[in-house]
Amino acid sequence: MKRDFRIERRYPHPPERVWRALTDRDALSKWLMETDFEPVLGHKFQFRDKPRPGWDGITHGEVIELDPPRRLAYTWRGRPGPDQPFNIDTVVRWTLEPDGAGTKLVLEHTGFTGFRGVLVSFILSTGWKKLMRTKLADAM
Repeated sequence: MKRDFRIERRYPHPPERVWRALTDRDALSKWLMETDFEPVLGHKFQFRDKPRPGWDGITHGEVIELDPPRRLAYTWRGRPGPDQPFNIDTVVRWTLEPDGAGTKLVLEHTGFTGFRGVLVSFILSTGWKKLMRTKLADAM
């Protein structure tokens, strides 16, 4: 069983402004989660939030693609608890395209496998849609 998802949104801002909201540590910490993210290829980082059942509150990532201000990808890995193997091992990919006076932003979150992965993908897709509609839009 496998499920990936793709979300498209349009913003009335130039790609550079959208890019900043996706790559600036302070902006990410406001609209997504606290982080030590840096837009540097190979940089390992974490997103931190309140732990929830089945997740220790830490998402581990590594920047695997970087083409400012057009493309960014990083791994998205979660563990059920400290010292446990990754139970979610996926990739988040952002693509920005000029669209008139604004930007078309595409999020692809891929690599969800197995029953648990498919369930998590539904939860995350709902969360990403809401964040992209509200908090990300407000961060620009």
